[in-house]
Amino acid sequence: MNIMADPLQKFATNSLEQHWMPFSNNREFKNEPRLIVKSEGMRMWDHKGGEIIDGSSGLFNVAAGHGRREIADAVYAQMIQNDYTPHFSMGHPGSFALAAKLSQILPDPFNHVFFTNSGSESIDTALKMVMAYNRARGEAQRIRFVSRERAYHGVNIGGVSLSGMVKNRETFPVVMPNIVMMRHTWNADHRFERGQPENGVELANDLQRMCETYGGSTIAAVFVEPIAGSTGTLVPPMGYLQRIREICDEHGILLVFDEVITGFGRLGKPFAADAFGVTPDIMTMAKALTNGAIPMGAVAARDEIYDTVTNAAPANAIEFFHGYTYSAHPAACAAGLATLDIYERDGLFENAASLGDYFLDAIWSLKDLECIYDLRGYGLMAGVEVVHDGVPGRRGAELQKRLFWEGLHLKWTGDTAIVAPALIATRADVDEIVGKMRKVLETL
Repeated sequence: MNIMADPLQKFATNSLEQHWMPFSNNREFKNEPRLIVKSEGMRMWDHKGGEIIDGSSGLFNVAAGHGRREIADAVYAQMIQNDYTPHFSMGHPGSFALAAKLSQILPDPFNHVFFTNSGSESIDTALKMVMAYNRARGEAQRIRFVSRERAYHGVNIGGVSLSGMVKNRETFPVVMPNIVMMRHTWNADHRFERGQPENGVELANDLQRMCETYGGSTIAAVFVEPIAGSTGTLVPPMGYLQRIREICDEHGILLVFDEVITGFGRLGKPFAADAFGVTPDIMTMAKALTNGAIPMGAVAARDEIYDTVTNAAPANAIEFFHGYTYSAHPAACAAGLATLDIYERDGLFENAASLGDYFLDAIWSLKDLECIYDLRGYGLMAGVEVVHDGVPGRRGAELQKRLFWEGLHLKWTGDTAIVAPALIATRADVDEIVGKMRKVLETL
């Protein structure tokens, strides 16, 4: 099958120069581009005609597989009927339908959803929600936010301020003040532990120490990725999230779960909050909300937070001075509704749950390779960390390219591959992904 038009078969460096690419080595890429011209199901095709299996669901967002016609048809129909409606004191039916449908799969008591355009915007929105809530309840002295080392919470200034990944912030020194960091949850004793490590719950007591140092009444919120994803899949120790929740409750601190990666079935449940049995006060989402088809994010807040903010405002006044031109864009809402229908109709969360053990067995089969430094995983999400070559991150960058030309897409952070296949994956897909990894890794 010829999947390319003639103009796509050859790319000169100059034809790519105008695009300043994100999170990329622009000079290297434009000398040897890796361009995707078609995608369907678990597969993508490059501009040279090569077939690639997607081992990371794009950027963990294409959970229902590529090329879902149902989503494209829903977006097309919406754009023909109504291409745009501003949501500043106006609205369209789709946003209310999506919020209602999303609330049905969120934990109780989450019945209020604010729509954004990305995970980064969701984090900044959550920060503002926390500030607005504390002001409305007469606790504006809560000016500190707690995050963690090795955390990733997007690339807007709020998220960069909360970031514990040094490369994401060292170039951008002017960030929010009053951010304090807990330790991350990984240590060498956890190497090759599958699922949640048995030891490490005491790391949650970093939060208690901060309450004792700064005063718990000055801390506004704690931002936590239930599984630290972009840093390389750091699974929380047993009891860790429960202990964080306890300390927050003791001191009146809000707990925010960043579910941008872990949401929508990745862990075999709708959200990590369900998988780990810990309910936060605010949840941020994006990525798989629209199956990656159209940019969209969301922030869900407990009913008490919404009620407090809205009821504190005078009558006939705007309660929350925040929003985006493209909040709840009609096409994005149509994509979100179609995506949630697919998850439910095709039982994709259940498929992820049933495939999880087989997937982790396959990942752990790589343990015998000399280059493997650590394996971590939970659900359909794993980190495969290789021994660096003396310059951290260099080997991972090279492996990402080599695997691409071998027919496998994996997202790498430093020297760790983050393996997260779509929820439609089969055992045969898992075997192919791990087989291609072994073929390349055993040459190191």
